[in-house]
Amino acid sequence: MPTIAPDRLRRLVGAFPRAKVLVIGDLMLDEFVWGRVSRISPEAPVPVVWVQSESVMPGGAANVANNIRALGGQVEMCGVIGADRWGETLAKELASRRIGVDGVLRDASRPTIVKTRVIAHHQQVVRVDREQKQPLSPALLSRVEAFIRGALDAVDAIVIEDYGKGVVTRPLLEAILPLARQRRKIITVDPKEEHFELYHGVTSLTPNRMEAGGALGRELETEQDVLEAGEELLRRLQSESVLLTMGEDGMCLFERGGRRTRIPTVAQEVFDVAGAGDTVIAAFTLALAAGATPPEAAIVANQAAGVVVGKVGVAVTTPAELVSRMNHMPSAKRRARKSA
Repeated sequence: MPTIAPDRLRRLVGAFPRAKVLVIGDLMLDEFVWGRVSRISPEAPVPVVWVQSESVMPGGAANVANNIRALGGQVEMCGVIGADRWGETLAKELASRRIGVDGVLRDASRPTIVKTRVIAHHQQVVRVDREQKQPLSPALLSRVEAFIRGALDAVDAIVIEDYGKGVVTRPLLEAILPLARQRRKIITVDPKEEHFELYHGVTSLTPNRMEAGGALGRELETEQDVLEAGEELLRRLQSESVLLTMGEDGMCLFERGGRRTRIPTVAQEVFDVAGAGDTVIAAFTLALAAGATPPEAAIVANQAAGVVVGKVGVAVTTPAELVSRMNHMPSAKRRARKSA
């Protein structure tokens, strides 16, 4: 399995606080209702959850920003929330984490997207979504574009987090991608499969197996299917790389020029995969902005995802957790003993 030498890892992580990232996309609020189940409802064959506590966290594109901030990076958020109590809560949650909110715009015509998860005994019982998906109005789109234009020179990288909820559209990408490329910014995309043709010429995309297969119109069942899909996406979109994630089967990084890096999963226990894709693109982009090569950034992203899936709910990881996990990998231990 590919690894990073401990000294190199420490230098990269030490550079995270100097990296500045702009996250653009669909903002959400993740609400958690925590409880326990002791009986089945007499009204229907469903569990009765006795609520013991409730909590909220930034979700969607806001969770990507939260992951970058938790890893020590500087981050600005650009997206849209409703003029409602949920939007106010989300804005406060972002600001409390020292995530820039000047680009978080309010729209009274659309509610803040809220995803409510009911969790009992460390297991998700049900999820309730509140959302509208209409594209932004022309006036609001102009405000989003204006903020991004003004923020570009101050950042090292841009993350486009596309959940298909109306923020990431052809008019927005046609306005901002040429500017970002002209300024030689790192541009990474967590894609929506029906929008793949919009991401031409970005630095990297991080689709999962289902998204990649949906974009190409076929299922990716075998290792050969995955290899062919990654190469086709790289060729079709003319990106510098594609990081294809495959859950328990790990990741595969495809780079321009034909280089491939296969990275097996490192998750030891999996409690919840919610938000794992957000962690991958956050860690991958932050590592690139800190000076990592694409394979190094992919390894960091894989390790970060391995940490968060071992936690219940939408979670983040810290530099200390990341370094500790990577230093305790068998290959890292062998390298340390050899150099002693």
